[in-house]
Amino acid sequence: MLKCEHLIKKYLTTTAVSDLSIEIESGKIYALLGPNGSGKSTLMKMIAGLSKPNSGTITLNGKPLSYKSKADIAYMPTEAYFFGYMTCMDIGDYYHDFFADFDYDKYMYLLSEMDLEPKQKAREMSSGMMAKLKIAVTLSRNAKIVMLDEPLNGIDIIARDKIIHTIISNVSEDTAVIVSSHLVDELEKIVDYAIFIKKGGCVLSGDADELRETQGKSIVDMYKEIYA
Repeated sequence: MLKCEHLIKKYLTTTAVSDLSIEIESGKIYALLGPNGSGKSTLMKMIAGLSKPNSGTITLNGKPLSYKSKADIAYMPTEAYFFGYMTCMDIGDYYHDFFADFDYDKYMYLLSEMDLEPKQKAREMSSGMMAKLKIAVTLSRNAKIVMLDEPLNGIDIIARDKIIHTIISNVSEDTAVIVSSHLVDELEKIVDYAIFIKKGGCVLSGDADELRETQGKSIVDMYKEIYA
C-alpha cells in the first residue's frame, strides 16, 4: 500500500532521516520504535505530506504522494493543534467539513469512550484529556493509513488499555495503522510489525513474531539492546 524508498531529510547540518526504506501493508499495526530524536516524527510528517524529503520517494498504491493523498492519510502529531476556544463538538465539525471520510457518530462514541465532555473547551483540558481528544478525532476518519505519533504520551496507566483497545478496533483489512512510541512494553502486545529507527535509519524491521523467534528475545529486549 505505502512504500518509502531511500528517504533522506536534512535540516541545515542535521540529518533527521537517512536512506530509510519501509513498506506498509493494509490490515496490520506497525510500530515505529526509537528514542526521541531518532527520526520517527520526521518520517510521519513526510508521509502526511507536511514535509518534503530532500531525496527518495513515497508512493501510495503505486502513485507518488500528492495533496490528494491526504484524503487517504489520517495523521495525529504529538503537538496539541486545536484552538483553545474550540469545544470537542467544534473540533468534530471542523474535521467533518475538511474530511469526507470523517464519521461524526463514531467521533461522538469515541468521546464517550474517552470520558470527554462534548461541550468542554480545548483550553480547559489537561494534557491527558487532550491526548485522548486527538486520538478520538483521528480515529474517527475512515482513512487507509492512520498514523499516531506517541499516542500514549500523557495517558495514565489505567486509560492506556482503553486507548490500545480503541486502536486495535480500528484496524481493518483496508487500513494500516502506524504507531510511533518509546513505550515499547505497551505496544509489544498489539503490533504485527516492528520498525526500529536509529539516527534516522532503519536498523531492524520485520514481523513481530518472526523477530522474536529469530532474535530469541522480546521486542522490549531488542529495544534495550539497540538503544542502550
